[in-house]
Amino acid sequence: MAGSKTYLRPTAFVDAPFGYDGKVARLAGGLQFFAAVEIIREGSKELVPVEGIEARLGEAEQAVWARLTSPRPPLRLGERMIRLDQPQVAGILNVTPDSFSDGGRFADGEAAIAAGHAMAAAGAALIDVGGESTRPGAKPVWEGDEAARVLPVVQRLAGSGTAVSVDTRKAAVMEQALAAGAAMVNDVSALTWDPRAAEVVAKAGCPIVLMHHAGPPETMQDNPHYDRPVLVEVYDFLEEEIDKAVAAGIEREKIVVDPGFGFGKNVQHNLQVMNGLALLHGLGCPVMVGASRKRTIGALSGEAPADRRLAGSLALALKAAGQGAQLLRVHDVPETIQALRVWRGLRDTALIPG
Repeated sequence: MAGSKTYLRPTAFVDAPFGYDGKVARLAGGLQFFAAVEIIREGSKELVPVEGIEARLGEAEQAVWARLTSPRPPLRLGERMIRLDQPQVAGILNVTPDSFSDGGRFADGEAAIAAGHAMAAAGAALIDVGGESTRPGAKPVWEGDEAARVLPVVQRLAGSGTAVSVDTRKAAVMEQALAAGAAMVNDVSALTWDPRAAEVVAKAGCPIVLMHHAGPPETMQDNPHYDRPVLVEVYDFLEEEIDKAVAAGIEREKIVVDPGFGFGKNVQHNLQVMNGLALLHGLGCPVMVGASRKRTIGALSGEAPADRRLAGSLALALKAAGQGAQLLRVHDVPETIQALRVWRGLRDTALIPG
């Protein structure tokens, strides 16, 4: 870990703060409260209670603590406001013939539009439309073909009042999709693939998702390796890309971060990221997690195919929600919404004094 940099990972989550004045803190203005922090420095880790922690922190660490405990303002997607004081669902809509998860079921525009409407009706806060597969080994798609796939879907969904984001690395596709009604950009390259991308997002003034990755889709799963703990490398990468985005004119309040589950990570890396996910709230941005139907689930369940990974997807979604993730990017919207409603019922009951 470079220099004397310190990382703060919230842990020891408790059901409710009642009776624990000064002993617990609220995580990012959400529904989770924690009683301890793992302080991570080069070559050492220390578990300390929340009570009295601020007196132990230096100036830089105080700034991280403030970000951990500050509420996240709502995201504005066009006319829609998405609250981030509770987990929200982003429905995945792959308008591609070679999607790993759905085998191109929605490559037809009308089928994709119907699926998007169904996800919105089931409770998805937004629909994330993508026209280029970024599964391991996938080849880049020409921007003209990608735009032709996504634009009719974006236009119809946005025209019906649905909040839409566009999942793309390409500035030209971003521009056209935003003009067609998309209100957010989700870039798996964190604005590093296309040199014009940051300028396009800054000019549009829209929210942007910056995702951690290690290499392009063609090679990212060729023996992924990290010299330091994977979560620390993910944190540092995202912190650097946030700074670059802000320098390019993008408002920090409009930046969402994604740890990139499955992007340049093996099974062990993915599980380590999920176990320590709360660390990423120290970046001060909402956290999106997209673990739905990923290969790690198959690897842990007898190589179950992508369409048989619902239970594992729900387990990871609830794990992320339990660590304060604000956005869950999923394929199975109704099932995830139901799981979150039960989770939310448990949280609400715990937060009623008595």
